[in-house]
Amino acid sequence: MSELILQVEDLTVSFDGFKAVDSLNFYVEKDELRCVIGPNGAGKTTLLDMICGKTKPTGGTIKFKHRDLAEMIEYQITRMGVGRKFQNPSVYEDLSVFENLEISYPRKRGVLGSLFFRREDEMFRKIDEVAEQIFLGDVLRHKAGQLSHGQKQWLEIGMLLMQDPELLLLDEPVAGMSAKEREQTAVLLNRISKGRSIVVIEHDMAFVRMIAHKVTVLHQGKLLAEGSMDEVQSDERVKDVYLGH
Repeated sequence: MSELILQVEDLTVSFDGFKAVDSLNFYVEKDELRCVIGPNGAGKTTLLDMICGKTKPTGGTIKFKHRDLAEMIEYQITRMGVGRKFQNPSVYEDLSVFENLEISYPRKRGVLGSLFFRREDEMFRKIDEVAEQIFLGDVLRHKAGQLSHGQKQWLEIGMLLMQDPELLLLDEPVAGMSAKEREQTAVLLNRISKGRSIVVIEHDMAFVRMIAHKVTVLHQGKLLAEGSMDEVQSDERVKDVYLGH
């Protein structure tokens, strides 16, 4: 097995007695692109919520590069190198694409950093690099509010890439996209997975097939199956609870 970047063991969270995630073991390797699938209510988004610190587990451990995340708060986890994108794009629509990327540049953190920050060549290079990666190099001066839904999704991914996360958590990144945008997003994720690990929650099985190194299937907060896309699709339990026959 390659080096593990994320180790989730016996993870449980209960809401009013209901176990949304139940004794889950989940491991992600360095430079792996993992897809997590399963029916609504399977615990997929809750899993990401616990990894990024939005929700605290009831039991179990979450280790990122062997450091325990369970006791950390969200901004500490972000600074450790974990980036999270939620289902709906969250960009600053009145700012340009360039400005959205600029404010995500990590050297601007803190009051003094904001007061004395000067636009450096390194930042410009980073913005240009990320903008090309996310297919927005030609619209850097456009307001984010003018972008299509898919372009806003790419911009938010770009805002995370500005911070060079080692683990990227993406919740339904192609929801609402056109077929062409989904194909471009597959190219994007395969490209940016070089040198970082990515966990993607997705319902679009054609898209999952385009990107997944390994697929994890959750059901009722538990691990149902795990393996390649072909292995998961041929699993009778997965067919019964999710994919259908």
